[in-house]
Amino acid sequence: MTTGSAPGTATLTRDPGGPRLALAGDWTLPHYEALQRRANELAGAVDAATVVDTTGLGAMDTSGAFVVAELLGSARTQSLAQDESLPPARRALLKTVGDAIDTYCKGIKRPRDAGFVVMLERIGRAMEGFWKQTLKLLAFIGITLQGFFTNALRPNRWRVTSLTSHIEQTGLDAVPILALLSFMVGCVVAFLGSTALAAYGASLFTVDLVGIAFLREFGVLLTSILLAGRTASAFTAQIGSMKAREEIDAIRTLGLDPIELLVLPRVLALLIALPLLTFIAMISGIVGGGVVCLLALNISPSMFLTMFQTDIPITHFYVGIAKAPPFAFMIAVIGCMEGFKVSGSAQSVGEHTTSAVVQSIFVVILLDATAALFYMEMGW
Repeated sequence: MTTGSAPGTATLTRDPGGPRLALAGDWTLPHYEALQRRANELAGAVDAATVVDTTGLGAMDTSGAFVVAELLGSARTQSLAQDESLPPARRALLKTVGDAIDTYCKGIKRPRDAGFVVMLERIGRAMEGFWKQTLKLLAFIGITLQGFFTNALRPNRWRVTSLTSHIEQTGLDAVPILALLSFMVGCVVAFLGSTALAAYGASLFTVDLVGIAFLREFGVLLTSILLAGRTASAFTAQIGSMKAREEIDAIRTLGLDPIELLVLPRVLALLIALPLLTFIAMISGIVGGGVVCLLALNISPSMFLTMFQTDIPITHFYVGIAKAPPFAFMIAVIGCMEGFKVSGSAQSVGEHTTSAVVQSIFVVILLDATAALFYMEMGW
């Protein structure tokens, strides 16, 4: 055995008797990096038929023994530890390292949970995520309302240009698609009503069905769902792109408030646009129902309007239009909040845009159902 201070080496040769691996030099911690690189180079070339020559092996510590064990494998290291040509201390070190690899370097097989346990775990995680999302939404609503109250009496801080631009984008640009959609739904409701009521000889009441349905529910609901998909996603994508490009950090660096600059104009624009769009949706749906009544039931426009005025009280209109501002506020807040949650990648922008649409539609339907129950109990 040599006990020099030369760095450890591993030389693989092809002798007539088979491959031969010669270990020489000091296999110690100061030479660990070079030894590890050499072991990686020889990975796969050393097999069970390779003869290991340790006659030139110098000093060895735990790090060197670990590299040997990685190179030869645990079983071969255990066999090398039985070599009588090695000093007892060297054999004990190799055996200890080999045993440690067998004991502690094995992957832990996780016991498979029962399907019911996995289902409960997923339900719990979903409920926890829902609760955290609700808290974040409430916190963002509070921040938005604080911004409203802070700037309400400071007209010099109102951003009229931004507000006007967002009203055009969210309101005026949505009129054609909303009017067409409401008109078609009005036609469908009138067709269904005339078909169902014909069995009872009450086809004439299709006028009442169309009027009440669009004034109370369909007008505001169709408008809110359309804007949840069209406007909430746009708000999230716009703010999320700014977040990804670090423009929001730049706004804060300039001493400006992102809520005041980005959120309040969008929320105010939707608060103005959605009630107006709801009114347009009501009119379009009623016109669609009137067209079907004229073509299918021979109810003239004058008769349609007379029945509409006589049978349907104005309360239904108030009930429907009163839902528009809360729906608009929630859609705008959710869209802006999801934009601020974007982490910085294009994938994150897409994920939060989808999340904004889903959350907005869910909240709109939830609020609509709650309002319907409230109005029913109040007798409105």
